[in-house]
Amino acid sequence: MNEVFEEFRAAAHAVWQRRWLALGIAWGVCLLGWMVVALIPNSYESEARIYVQLDDVLSKQIGIAGDGEENIARVRQTLASSVNLEKVIRSTKLDEGISSKRDMENAIATLSKNVSVKSQEDNLFKLTARVGQRDLPDAENAKLSQAVVQKLIDIFREENIAGSRGDVADTLVFLDQQLDQRKRELEAAEQRRLAFEAKNPDLIGGSAALSSKLEAMRSDLRGVDADLAAAQSALAAVNGQLAGTPRTLTTPGQGGGARGALAQAEAQLAAAQARGLTDSHPDVIALKKQIQLLRKQAASESPDAGGTPNPAYSSMVSIQAERQANVQSLTARKAALESDLSAMVASQASEPAAAAEANGISRDYDVLRKNYDKLLQDREEMRLRGQVESERSSFKFDVIDPPTIPRIPASPNRPLLLLGVLILGIGAGVGGAFAFSQLRTTFATTEKLSRALGLPVIGSISTSLTDAARGLQRKQLRMFTAGLASLGGLAIILLAVEFIQRSLAA
Repeated sequence: MNEVFEEFRAAAHAVWQRRWLALGIAWGVCLLGWMVVALIPNSYESEARIYVQLDDVLSKQIGIAGDGEENIARVRQTLASSVNLEKVIRSTKLDEGISSKRDMENAIATLSKNVSVKSQEDNLFKLTARVGQRDLPDAENAKLSQAVVQKLIDIFREENIAGSRGDVADTLVFLDQQLDQRKRELEAAEQRRLAFEAKNPDLIGGSAALSSKLEAMRSDLRGVDADLAAAQSALAAVNGQLAGTPRTLTTPGQGGGARGALAQAEAQLAAAQARGLTDSHPDVIALKKQIQLLRKQAASESPDAGGTPNPAYSSMVSIQAERQANVQSLTARKAALESDLSAMVASQASEPAAAAEANGISRDYDVLRKNYDKLLQDREEMRLRGQVESERSSFKFDVIDPPTIPRIPASPNRPLLLLGVLILGIGAGVGGAFAFSQLRTTFATTEKLSRALGLPVIGSISTSLTDAARGLQRKQLRMFTAGLASLGGLAIILLAVEFIQRSLAA
């Protein structure tokens, strides 16, 4: 910290020893800077605010709302175009001194930088123009900035009201021409499509339609396979049940034949065993022998002899016939689908060029159809918009803040520049004196001398002045103070003059 303080003391001493050089540099820089500030022309800025009311209720009812906002955006984009800025220049005093095309281009480029159109809210716009001509007095520049803003407002109004109606009419004519051309192209494409489909009925709709047909046919085939498997399973179940169902029912008793007698003997045997008779009982032995004999006779007897038809068997036969018919129908359906699928695949594989042609014709027709429908919809919306703008304007302009003549220049900020030049001049004087001191190696303090030589300093001798020298030193100090005060006083005078001029202009 002590070293930093010593360096600061050394620098201050070096500058103080060359204070007259610093004062001269400060005066030179300040005078030159103030002259430059004085030569900068004043620029005056005029602004206005415009409210654009979108009275578009009818447009919203017919479904074309939002056109007004699109027009505003279009005007904002084209307002700063070269054509519109050239109109502003030629209608104001900005065209003075313009004698060639190059001069006009330079004037347009300058004006485009000084003109801005900003949207503060949804429907509120701020128009700003800054003008500063060197060959015009301040009062004329202020009026010129107001004239530029007013011309911008006029262009804004013309572009949105009169211009939009003319654009609608021109657009309708262009859309009608495009519709006629698209209609002819669409009719030609439709004729090509009909001729191709008449020659190749399998390729109607193009390859996409053919692929859809193949996929649908494969899906139907998978469904028929599933139904056929279910029908065959059901038929097998009926056949199994039918095999275990007798055709006739035997009737025990008289007239029942060998089967009836067999059934009666078996019933008697079961009754005897139920009474508790054993197998060695004579009655049981006799019944068993009788049953063996009757079984031989029943085996040689006709199945239908001595019995009645079984109704369950007849019902199962009907169900079997129905399910056999269902299986045969599904089998025939499967064969037909497989035949059609094979034929379609073979046709597609044998004529790839025809399939590609069908796809191209279908694609071209779809594209032309979509473009035609889109143009037709745009033409209808534009026609309705033209009717709305003819019967009820979508735009109403209200100038909220009209352009006024500015009283105070927008730029440059002279008070700030004057103070900046003063600070810059003082800094340049101090910096110049310090830089000059570095050219001549001196030691302001004993510590600095000791660090430079690497040897201890035993002591120092202070300056001893005579009375005449002290008087001369005081005189020089007063002169330096007067010079520095004069510099500050001149800066204050310039600031006062600037503020007086602004108050008089206001």
